[in-house]
Amino acid sequence: MAPEKNPSFDFEKETNRWKNIVNVLMEPEPKIGQTPRNEVWKKNKSVLWHYPAKQKKYEIPLFFVYSLFNKSYILDIAPKTSVIEGLTNLGYEVYLLDWGIPGYEDKKIGLDTYIEKYLRTAVKRAIRHSGADEITLIGYCLGGTIASIYAAIAEEPIKNLVVATVPIDFQPFIGPDKWAEGLRNGDVNIDQFIDVYGNVPPQFVAGMFRAMGSPIYFTHYTTLLHRADDSTYVEKWRRMNKWTLDQVPFAGEAFRQLAKDLFIGNKLVKGELWIGNKRADLKNIKANLYVISGSRDNLVLEEQSKPIMDLVSSEDKTYTVVESGHVGLALSGLLSKIVNQWAASRSNPL
Repeated sequence: MAPEKNPSFDFEKETNRWKNIVNVLMEPEPKIGQTPRNEVWKKNKSVLWHYPAKQKKYEIPLFFVYSLFNKSYILDIAPKTSVIEGLTNLGYEVYLLDWGIPGYEDKKIGLDTYIEKYLRTAVKRAIRHSGADEITLIGYCLGGTIASIYAAIAEEPIKNLVVATVPIDFQPFIGPDKWAEGLRNGDVNIDQFIDVYGNVPPQFVAGMFRAMGSPIYFTHYTTLLHRADDSTYVEKWRRMNKWTLDQVPFAGEAFRQLAKDLFIGNKLVKGELWIGNKRADLKNIKANLYVISGSRDNLVLEEQSKPIMDLVSSEDKTYTVVESGHVGLALSGLLSKIVNQWAASRSNPL
């Protein structure tokens, strides 16, 4: 008698699974950042990029501020799911400040320098380049924190402020409890760490984010193996994997300020944060405000983002929670649709 076939074994599915895994290991890395752009301004490692609208429909341009922890190409990760491509297709002129990769020589760059010398100048250039009278500032993750701090001291005409998955209140802590205790009790010597390394090494940054996902962590290849029969998923995985492993150093002085003034001191919420000789009081923000949180965000909690709603002076302010994780909001391109729904009526339609 012939042996019985295992009804649960799908030969075609398993063939596709292993074929895709081999392709992942053998093929070149996927191309990212394919939306047409041009360089407007550069300072040190940082570049201001302009992404022209496919057909301009709005007078007020969008200006993206991304985190200092990761590379900003997550906002332009792939055709059809790119946040930036989506917004240019919808008729917006888009600008992105790419912070670049700090070298050892940049270890003295602090948050105040990034905000006053880099971000402020880039916003001025974007306004001049676009010919607009005002601008919409969009901050993602720590980029949202930086955008909020800048908006609190800005003299430039910011009409709209959009912040997504943004930590504002740093009292809630994502990650091992001992980290929070060590930082806030002074058991972790930030000064000594920065003095030794200069910049925070990218391996440390990667390990920090992995620890924040504890106690559950599975290697990214385990996830791939489970769903490798799905070619669409595999293509997304390849791009996400490239971005996840493409960590950058964090300028030492900026990390020192971040740790002491925000992680430990929580000075932004308290109204005690100083940038240069200016106090970054969120009450100074009068721009229209849109705050976006992800219901499945395991890096930035709602209670970290929502306090900004009560701290600003904006009359027009909206808070929304979407069904998404921290990175999925950008990786899926969902952010472009959400931003458009809110910003369209606030961007001076032509």
